[in-house]
Formats: sequence, C-alpha cells, structure tokens
Amino acid sequence: MDDLNNIIKESKNIVFFGGAGVSTESGIPDFRSVDGLYNQKYNYPPEKILSHSFFNSKTEEFYDFYRQRILYTDAKPNAAHIKLAELEQAGKLKAIVTQNIDGLHQAAGSKKVLELHGSVYRNNCMACGKFYSLEAVSESDGVSFCNCGGIIKPDVVLYEESLDTEVVEEAVEYISKADTLIIGGTSLVVYPAAGLVNYFRGKHLVVINKTAPPSLNRACLFIQGGIGEVMKGIEI
Repeated sequence: MDDLNNIIKESKNIVFFGGAGVSTESGIPDFRSVDGLYNQKYNYPPEKILSHSFFNSKTEEFYDFYRQRILYTDAKPNAAHIKLAELEQAGKLKAIVTQNIDGLHQAAGSKKVLELHGSVYRNNCMACGKFYSLEAVSESDGVSFCNCGGIIKPDVVLYEESLDTEVVEEAVEYISKADTLIIGGTSLVVYPAAGLVNYFRGKHLVVINKTAPPSLNRACLFIQGGIGEVMKGIEI
C-alpha cells in the first residue's frame, strides 16, 4: 500500500481500467470465478444466451435470463467506486474505462466513465429508437415492447456484436496519455477490451486483482486482493 500511495502521490494523469471484479463487492457476481456466472448451470451456456443471435431468435428466453442474472437494480457503489470518484474530484484520475454495464461508477459520482460494453440504464426500441429506462425493462415481463410495437433492446454489447468505435477510440486516447494505469478486478481475458491496455506507455502500471492476470509481467506493482479493500487504503 505504501508503494501504491507513493505512485498515486506522484501521478498527475491516472486512468483506471476495470472489470467485473470491481462490482462483486456490491453483490454483483462476476463471470469466470468459481461462483461466477459462467460456472452456473442453465438451459443454454450463458455465452450463447448473451449473444446477438440468441437475442434475435429467442428474445423471451434472453430477457428471462437478463432480468434474473444481469440486472441488479438494488446494487450500491462499494469502496472502490467511491474512492475512484474521489480521485477524479481531486484531479488525479482522468477517466475510468470499464467493462461493466451496471452504472455504479456514475452512481458513486464519477463523471468521465467510458463504458466499453454499454449500460443497462440505456434501452432503445429497435424500430423507432425511443429511449426506455432500466425500470421499463426490469419491471416488465417477457419481451419488452415499445409503444410502437417494436422490441426494446438493452444498450449492452452482446457476443457477436462490435464495441462502439467512438468509445474505444476515446479509451485508447486516455490510456495512451496516462502516466499511471491502474487495472482492477479483471482477468484481462476478454478481447478486444483487454487489448486496450497495450496502448499504455506511461510510467506506472498497477494491477489489483484476486488472481494474477496474464499481463502481470508488465506490471510494476501487483496487489493481490479485493479491489474495494485495497482502494480504501489509498490516501488522497
């Protein structure tokens, strides 16, 4: 923690790159751990259910799974989300690049949040484009329909879909200009998102995770543990 706090103290342009592990302490399960989503038993593999083709062909079954396993409307920001918002307010943190879709960074007060995989808080009719809130989807049954009769689709990136080009380009810009990149709560195995860390050319690369990711050899500092507990120890 002393090393981490020394890095934070001397840094002027920090970018945080986070994954599902950032939200597990808020009660949202991750994907690949022993108790994660991908190790549970369903009628179809979660990767198949959360695909573009499955959404189109079995929309009602997609929505049943989506409401039960993806939406956690009562989740609150944890210590990691709160500390990152404080770092931004202090002028240290310039951007958060997240693979999460839960909106908890914004709920904690963070302003510059680049959501690589979209957000459950944005939902649009596929026919007329009308916007719908999270509640419109979470509180309905079966397929969520627009007033025009079109199907409402959550603005989340499904398997077989591409990331938003503008979001990716902005994330690359922030990461490439950062003097410190903190990677937290991600196994760095989901591409193309994980490949963005390769654009970092700064001085300090910090990894905070319960397990060592494949890119550990590039990290100047690796702290093994829950990210919320670690982040609470950061002094601003």
